[in-house]
Amino acid sequence: MVGRWIRTQQYYYEKDPKRVYYLSLEYYMGRSLQNTMINLGIQSECEEAMYQLGLDIENLEELEEDAGLGNGGLGRLAACFLDSMATLGLAAYGYGIRYEYGIFAQKIRNGEQVEEPDDWLRFGNPWEKARPEYMLPVKFYGRVIDTAEGKKWVDAQVIYAMPYDNPIPGYDNNVVNTLRLWSAKSPIDFNLKFFNDGDYIQAVLDRNLAENISRVLYPNDNFFEGKELRLKQEYFMVAATLQDIIRRYKASKFGCREAVRTDFEQFPSKVAIQLNDTHPSLAIPELMRILVDDEHLDWNKAWNITVRTCAYTNHTILPEALERWPVSMLEAILPRHLQIIYHINFLHLENVKKLYPNDLDRLRRMSLVEEDGEKRINMAHLSIVGSHAVNGVAAIHSQILKDDLFRLFYEMEPHKFQNKTNGITPRRWLLLCNPGLSDLICEKIGNEWPVHLDQLLALKKWAKDTNFHRNLARVKQENKLKLAQILEKDYGVKVNPASLFDIQVKRIHEYKRQLLNCLHIITLYNRIKKDPTATFIPRTIMIGGKAAPGYYVAKQIIKLICAVANVINNDPIVGDKLKVIFLENYRVSLAEKIMPAADLSEQISTAGTEASGTGNMKFMLNGALTIGTLDGANVEMAEEMGRENIFIFGMTVEEVEALKKKGYNAYEYYNKNPETKQCVDQIAGGFFSPENPNEFTNIADILLKYDHYLLLADFESYIKAQDLVSQTYENQAKWLEMVVNNIASSGKFSSDRTIAEYAREIWGIEPSWEKLPAPEATPLTVN
Repeated sequence: MVGRWIRTQQYYYEKDPKRVYYLSLEYYMGRSLQNTMINLGIQSECEEAMYQLGLDIENLEELEEDAGLGNGGLGRLAACFLDSMATLGLAAYGYGIRYEYGIFAQKIRNGEQVEEPDDWLRFGNPWEKARPEYMLPVKFYGRVIDTAEGKKWVDAQVIYAMPYDNPIPGYDNNVVNTLRLWSAKSPIDFNLKFFNDGDYIQAVLDRNLAENISRVLYPNDNFFEGKELRLKQEYFMVAATLQDIIRRYKASKFGCREAVRTDFEQFPSKVAIQLNDTHPSLAIPELMRILVDDEHLDWNKAWNITVRTCAYTNHTILPEALERWPVSMLEAILPRHLQIIYHINFLHLENVKKLYPNDLDRLRRMSLVEEDGEKRINMAHLSIVGSHAVNGVAAIHSQILKDDLFRLFYEMEPHKFQNKTNGITPRRWLLLCNPGLSDLICEKIGNEWPVHLDQLLALKKWAKDTNFHRNLARVKQENKLKLAQILEKDYGVKVNPASLFDIQVKRIHEYKRQLLNCLHIITLYNRIKKDPTATFIPRTIMIGGKAAPGYYVAKQIIKLICAVANVINNDPIVGDKLKVIFLENYRVSLAEKIMPAADLSEQISTAGTEASGTGNMKFMLNGALTIGTLDGANVEMAEEMGRENIFIFGMTVEEVEALKKKGYNAYEYYNKNPETKQCVDQIAGGFFSPENPNEFTNIADILLKYDHYLLLADFESYIKAQDLVSQTYENQAKWLEMVVNNIASSGKFSSDRTIAEYAREIWGIEPSWEKLPAPEATPLTVN
């Protein structure tokens, strides 16, 4: 791999293509060993070699730590995108932070989430290469002075950013791109006055404070906390990355000569910067600072370059997730950047005034500076104004951005707004995690589908084929048996592998509605207890995910699920008709075992809250059927496969809006439906917490009084859809026909398709499926 890595970088230097820089505060990479062997095409040889030595490669794979440098969807998407950019032959670089501690390890003790630090680097990381020769200074604090040459940022504190490079191999094309992660290092020079004061020890200890910047990932990707450390992390990553981008731009070989490129005219045609949400949005004022203060370009020219270079992806419409930094904090930590943002805002509002004279309300709502209460900078507004393209991550989400969240910006600059529906890499999420299904697909349609996922469409001709059904069912059963063994070993719960595996795995959040799932579990339990002799399709229901450490309600939901599981799993009348498991410490490597074994995928967020979802795509690709609302990418999944192959329930975005406008009264639904009432009463009355009857009254209160996500309004429709799931599962021929149609319709949801769209429609690059020569082949020549 290293030979290919060096060769790829040489190739980019010789060819001088436009380079893509993907800036993200999160990369949820998981494990690298198996993925690397697959992409290099050496997996079977490695397995065979280990076998010859009397060793099992799976045991080695299980020893690797997950690189959990992300919370969930946003970070895992970044990881899938890196895989696709390398596979499509783009000259692309990921940039982020090398957190010493990734997303916490979740332990469930006495039915409650406990967080433990994820010390993933304690034995080192074999996949990274430290690059001290590219260490860069990053400034904080200080003040701004006027000089003859313009503004100057002086008296700043300096912290060094040390890069660690991680190889990102493309699939079967000899391309190896780079993920560069920055680690904070204290400046070398000690403050000598400490020697005189005799406090040498304190001087050494204080060095650690600087290095805290890259110590730990914030375990929250849907809630904005205006913490000083987080702001420093965001600027630290952006400042180091932009210095690196400009160094590479200046040192590029261009034309046929090697020289330093000093002219920035070509910058937007050689550099594309993609902001993964607003976390790296300080790239906009930082690029302006470099161009204006350091390179002495005039403002208009610098602004033109910045806008043409940057593009912004929005990942959420939840108001509490949108970043708004206090002006007082920016003023102290990044004084020059605050001045630049103010000037950007001044010019932006002048434009708004020209287009909409005398519309003061519009000016206020479109300002980058929010004046109500504490003065704050709206980072989403900064990202829109400073980018040439703004995209949502599913068709319905992009529409909501235009109709609602960023409506005024869309009216002013409609050409900026695009949709780029998310995708997943088929290499990790089918080839790697589900070899049985992969082999079955290869037998039918050949082996090009891992890079051309739309070829799966050809499977539709076997949708009713009983032989194909038999083979599919066999593969699914083997995957379920494997997962059942893991569950028995890790949780001590013996599950029925013939039962329907009903799975919901994602971060625990009220909008994702794990609580709705829990109400269904209680309903099933009550039905079994009411008539134990009635026919019942056995189910094993698994819920997994982490709650942000400070999110009390999410932690209570985990506690309730564990309490309900405890009652059900120990009730002899229920037996193996129903089992409930909370999957501890959900992470990428566990997802790779869960997705292939799932029969039913729960995607049940309130319509209009989930930007896209990517777990829904992984389940679909692995032959699980979806029960879901018309939210996020579910809408497009239903379009691709046909409504008859998915279990859709609940209100639409428009119906949700109408109900909120009218006024949602949960008691109406509670009093109307006896099953609903029974569930809520059991939760409130301590049925699942006899030792502490009031344990879950707050959850019942949320359901009846404070529920923003309208669970009881969708409950009846959800139960009907779940009943239909059970009926359909009983008819295996029908179920397997739907499974084939799901797999065959997954082509659109490859991250290769997503990245090809970003490349053509945002970055202005044509993806190349060209295979580079292997290092052992002829010397590299570029025409």
